[in-house]
Amino acid sequence: MTWLGAADFAAVVDAATKAPSMHNSQPWRFRLGSEHVDLLLDRDRQLAVADPTGWASRVACGAALFNLRLALAVRSRPASVRLLPDRQDTGLLARLTPAPGRPPNPAEQRLYRAVPRRSSNRAPFLDKPVPTGVRAELIAAARAENAWLDLLLGPAAVEATAELVQLADEALRGDPAYRQELTAWTRDDASAADGVPVAAGGPAPSPGDLLPRRDFGGPRLTGLLDFEREPLIAVLGGISDWPADQLQVGQALQRVLLTATDLSLAASMFSQPIEVPAVREQLRLALGRHGAPQMLLRFGYAPPTVASPRRPVDEVLEVVGVD
Repeated sequence: MTWLGAADFAAVVDAATKAPSMHNSQPWRFRLGSEHVDLLLDRDRQLAVADPTGWASRVACGAALFNLRLALAVRSRPASVRLLPDRQDTGLLARLTPAPGRPPNPAEQRLYRAVPRRSSNRAPFLDKPVPTGVRAELIAAARAENAWLDLLLGPAAVEATAELVQLADEALRGDPAYRQELTAWTRDDASAADGVPVAAGGPAPSPGDLLPRRDFGGPRLTGLLDFEREPLIAVLGGISDWPADQLQVGQALQRVLLTATDLSLAASMFSQPIEVPAVREQLRLALGRHGAPQMLLRFGYAPPTVASPRRPVDEVLEVVGVD
């Protein structure tokens, strides 16, 4: 007897793959054993230039792990999780085994319903403030996964952080290999199963942007639209910066993003200041945190935009040792 049948395994993996990843590279694989599910790093999809250490891939896989946990929980098959269970196999990121069965709680059900609706929104948001109670729920979502979420309050904090994003973005764009890799993951083919479609990449960046965005080939703003004057910006981080911490923060990232989706918030991510070590350290010091920042996020209200595609489920799963 096995923990999951083939159909259930495919369904929970389908939910897991809805997680975000840098350039929508989808650096994950999933393996079903008789009494466990493994989350594996797909090294062929790790970004050589933007993610040489594997940090971004591990955060993305952590986000996929949270979706996997949710999908199992709503099927009344919750899992126990061991991060990095095999020191000899660094590509084995997590192993899930059966936990005592129980019905899903309301929070799990709400977050699971948000999984297919979540996507990064790189378009302008409305000049509509996010209520205090909603902000508190985002902070609580990060804390529930042993991470922290600092909201940047006041124009001075926002502008100082925006300067760090701009500094990092300029450093990255100055590298021809970085620009080439970004172009390689930009998609103008509607049938593509990975990468960022031009339609989902948001408007082209302009020199006056408060928060510089990556250029995925989108059109220039018409002048009738502009980015919000006072965006709600937050920084997500964890206890430390080891691979297991990055996986844990990835789970927190997804819980925060799904909480935002459930609360009708749009969200986008800016990892440029995390990708440049010197800028990341400046950001950590500015926040007064011991743990390293792992992601910068922008929240607000906005109409939905085009979502990035996902690969077919059968490309990312395998079954071993199951009759």
